[in-house]
Amino acid sequence: MPQHTQSDISRRLFLGTSAASIAAGMLPAGAVANQSAGNLRIGTFRFNVTPPMGHSLCGGWIKPVVAVDDPLEAIGYVIVGAGKPIVVCVVDWTGILNTAHVQWRQALADGAGTSIDRVAVHCVHQHNAPFACVDAEQIILDQGDLPHIVELDFFRKCLDAGRAAVGKAMKETQPVTHVATGEAKVEKVAGNRRILGPDGKVASQRGSSSKSAEHQRLPEGLIDPMLKTVAFYNNDRKIAASHYYACHPMSYYGDGRVSADFCGLARKERQKQEPDCVHMYFNGCGGNIGAGKYNDGSKEMRPVLTKRILDGIVGSEEQLKPQPINSISWEAHDIMPPADLERYDEDQLMKQISDSKQRVVSRNRPSYTVAYIRRAAEKLPITLSSLHVNDASLVHLPSESFVEYQLGAQAAAPDRFVACAAYGDGGPWYIPKAECYPQGGYAVDVAWCKPVIDDMLTGGIKELLARA
Repeated sequence: MPQHTQSDISRRLFLGTSAASIAAGMLPAGAVANQSAGNLRIGTFRFNVTPPMGHSLCGGWIKPVVAVDDPLEAIGYVIVGAGKPIVVCVVDWTGILNTAHVQWRQALADGAGTSIDRVAVHCVHQHNAPFACVDAEQIILDQGDLPHIVELDFFRKCLDAGRAAVGKAMKETQPVTHVATGEAKVEKVAGNRRILGPDGKVASQRGSSSKSAEHQRLPEGLIDPMLKTVAFYNNDRKIAASHYYACHPMSYYGDGRVSADFCGLARKERQKQEPDCVHMYFNGCGGNIGAGKYNDGSKEMRPVLTKRILDGIVGSEEQLKPQPINSISWEAHDIMPPADLERYDEDQLMKQISDSKQRVVSRNRPSYTVAYIRRAAEKLPITLSSLHVNDASLVHLPSESFVEYQLGAQAAAPDRFVACAAYGDGGPWYIPKAECYPQGGYAVDVAWCKPVIDDMLTGGIKELLARA
């Protein structure tokens, strides 16, 4: 199927089910006013999204699947009784981008009998996992000599599984009467990845792991140290708990051994401890946050980091005090950030992709850039959304947003408990703040959008929170 045809299909899917249209790059989409919670119900779901043997990992530029250390899951919940059904899902994948993200949301919307603007899908961002962009997959398939981005048969099976899992959850809902929030500080995990030199430019990248004594000596820098939890109850019984923390979730990767890594493993351990409650882990705005200050990349550090995240989860849950749900609303807001055509030229990128002398990463990675350039030209929007329950706001954001967006969201609503999930629609790749672009560094080099995305995203977040 030609690439443009796939995008046309996705655009029709989106515009046919979303209340939004685009005006000046930003427009509210289908907000539902606060509603009483007298007839609220919730259903939970989970399904396996582990790639098969030989499948590409992290976009095809690291070792493909040779073994599965622990399976990957998609986990979520559906809320009924607050207007059309609401679906929130988090996936143990590196990312879901552009058309692929639209198709995931549409599949879950179909399962719930709702519209796509009332579905949020996020990734945890583990790297020994699939990095799904079906538009980029078509670009590399046309080359004939590159590893898959994501195998389409496997991708479609995951959509079918998601549609069925949500449909099953809709038939097995139970009353949801109470909500609770809590937070706890996570010790010795997160640190800012971008180390600035005396000239104000990025002098070094402190990644997810580092053996550099200098990286380990330097302070954590700007992070959000708090792990936040929002939990739903049927009277005194906890049904579902969503945990939020901003940090790249990789201890080590590239060995072909599929794993949910330390954040996913912490979630799984908590699930074992509380089998009657469905636990979910959402990566916050961790685009410029990693564990490299504390993690040397050794295999011995994975269980150490797992324990530190688990301690944060348990600590946050110790603060939970269920309160009756008296208000609930879902808000959505569309933005259409332009691709940075001054830095990225589609023709030049296609020449690079077609150059068989280049390394795989130098050919596969630009396919994501081209996919976003085409997506922006077709004006397929990015949907931000939020679920407001009592004084808690669960904010759903795209891609690898910098932690400043999360801290800004909290500052914009100081009287509310704001929990941010990023790594939604991954089309833009990294989303730095505008002032970070002149600083340079890796994240800026792989940010497909112009700095104006800062104003669009910041404005959208404020708009969502203003409607709480």
